[in-house]
Amino acid sequence: MKRLYYNIVYAICVIAGFSSCSDFLVIEPQNEIIFDKFWNEKADVTAVIAGCYSGLQEEAVIKRMMVWGEFRSDNIGPGSNVQSDGNLEKLLKENIDAKNSYTDWKDFYSVINRCNTVIKFAPDVAAADPAYTQSELQANIAEMVAIRSLCYFYLIRAFRDVPFSREAYIDDDQKMDLPATKFNAVLDSLILDLESVKNQAVKRYPETKELYQTGRVTQDFIHALLCELYLWKQDYQKCVQYADLVIDSKKAIYEENRQKHTTTTSNDNDIDRFNGFPLVSNSKQTNWYGDAYNTLFGRDNRNTDEANQEIIFQLVFSDDPNGTGMIANGAVNSFYGNQRSSTGLVAPSDFIYSQIEIATKERRVYNYKNKMLDARIYINQTYSGSSSSNSNKAIHKYTTRTIDISASGGTTPEASYDSKYTENQNGSNWIIYRLSDIMLMKAEALTQMIQEGDNTEASDYNRSLLDRAFTLVNAVNKRSICQTLLQDTLVRSEFSNKGDMEDLILQERQRELMFEGKRWFDLVRVSQRNGNTTILKNAALQKATTGSGLISNHLSKMDAIYWPYNLDEIKVNKNLVQNPAFSSGEDESYKKTTK
Repeated sequence: MKRLYYNIVYAICVIAGFSSCSDFLVIEPQNEIIFDKFWNEKADVTAVIAGCYSGLQEEAVIKRMMVWGEFRSDNIGPGSNVQSDGNLEKLLKENIDAKNSYTDWKDFYSVINRCNTVIKFAPDVAAADPAYTQSELQANIAEMVAIRSLCYFYLIRAFRDVPFSREAYIDDDQKMDLPATKFNAVLDSLILDLESVKNQAVKRYPETKELYQTGRVTQDFIHALLCELYLWKQDYQKCVQYADLVIDSKKAIYEENRQKHTTTTSNDNDIDRFNGFPLVSNSKQTNWYGDAYNTLFGRDNRNTDEANQEIIFQLVFSDDPNGTGMIANGAVNSFYGNQRSSTGLVAPSDFIYSQIEIATKERRVYNYKNKMLDARIYINQTYSGSSSSNSNKAIHKYTTRTIDISASGGTTPEASYDSKYTENQNGSNWIIYRLSDIMLMKAEALTQMIQEGDNTEASDYNRSLLDRAFTLVNAVNKRSICQTLLQDTLVRSEFSNKGDMEDLILQERQRELMFEGKRWFDLVRVSQRNGNTTILKNAALQKATTGSGLISNHLSKMDAIYWPYNLDEIKVNKNLVQNPAFSSGEDESYKKTTK
């Protein structure tokens, strides 16, 4: 089980933007490094903390955030040269077994062990180094608990039950072949850990620390993570409570930004236009759109004040890795495409791509009413406004520097795409949480709080919940509309009951968060709540071109919505029991389990 946990390497080059890097630590036996030459001063703690962030930035980690959270869903299909990655090609067909390389979780456990090591040894450093204060120690421990919790949250959403430990693995004699801990037990542990440290985390970093504002753990990030953890726990009151903390914090940042920038702009009233929520404006100027994309995902996402009012936590990358010393986003470069290969290994599924035609009378993804077109049609994938020029089926979110949308003269909007990032120089930051995500989580929680009964009191209570949920969804939806005078495309009366509102929220999350590593996890959460896989299965089948019967049979099982344990992990840890929905990896598919 050593490959599971024992992958912490103290030869850490502290990532640019957090601290300078002058050399590498000499690789020696772990005990010698820890007790004789390391863990003596504040700088040692800072170096390993930076290593935790650099671990999250690893291409293998970001790829799994994408694959586990999105690629089995109806959003993603094969792209250019996908056959060069046989494991990816198989999973896109829902043909997954224990040999698939994307079941390898060691890089997440490496980050977890680094976090556990800081938590174990940082108190001793604080006792020895007067320059390392108790408040700094507490903030660092909160930071490590948050990153560790994020890693475990990815693991349980993907695999359900996983080995769980808060212990730092630093010695060969330690027992590492742990059995899997149940999903709910891990979830409860993560909540308990975060609740215990939430007030010790940094509220906000100094303005001079630009990369820190959304690139390091803050109280806003911990509140956002707790919001989602409670949503999965089905504690909806707590989910709403933490969503409100995040929303109120972002409103405060918006107000600070408004007072700081005295120049009046046409977007000064955006918070009113978006139902009181400080979303980044989509409007550049009259009849021009695309600012929301450029600020959140494109070239302008460099921790500007406007980006900070919506982004909560992101992993920071550079489009000039040689010049800045920071790394580029290799996962997006490979999976979603670049200037050399505009279509990456994956692309929008045929189902998603078929939803963008203006002539389509009924869309199941994007709404199109009264000629108010959803800008996300343009920012998610290639679309120019005319079907004849849409032969390049590619993902633009995270790959394109800027997107401008012209809607002058009331004609069908046309998109103008800047160049994609140069090969191996993708500088897009990978967003973990942003405000619209939290708003939609809150809407989901409010909808789940609806009570049974048809008496007046219950009806009034439920109507209030539906009103509040609709206000949140409507604000997110309105931001995307390509029209100067924002009008509602969603009509409250069309979502008059819990089921209708549930469907709307799931659809809006798909539109808003497409290609951000969220869709499959959303479908898994719905399956857990409903106790069946009907919605997930139907969504996955939207993109199936062959083998739909086998896929339908397979995904009818709750076990099958999670991933199998990697074959190598099963071999070294005899306490792991394989997911029964998948083959051992000795054969080439899951077909034996579908009889």
